[in-house]
Amino acid sequence: MNMQSQVISVQDQVIAIIAEQAVLDVADIDPAQSLESLGIDSLGLVETIFAIEEAFDISVPFNANEPSKSGFDLTSVASIVAAVEGLITQKAA
Repeated sequence: MNMQSQVISVQDQVIAIIAEQAVLDVADIDPAQSLESLGIDSLGLVETIFAIEEAFDISVPFNANEPSKSGFDLTSVASIVAAVEGLITQKAA
């Protein structure tokens, strides 16, 4: 059996975390959506960031007081996935 088939992609894990925070089904999450459009407020955003950090053992450059100045693109689900993949790559380097 191919072990790769059991590896969950970064996108799938991030979407699962976001779905949990938004209390939505994974199938209801569109990568083009913003967290705000999914009903995730500022507290939910912080909890999402913590969950992502824990799941991937990375440190997300996020400032809860000034989210727009964070070095982490939170504009959409897809941008968050890309940012997480970038952090994982940096960590591995």
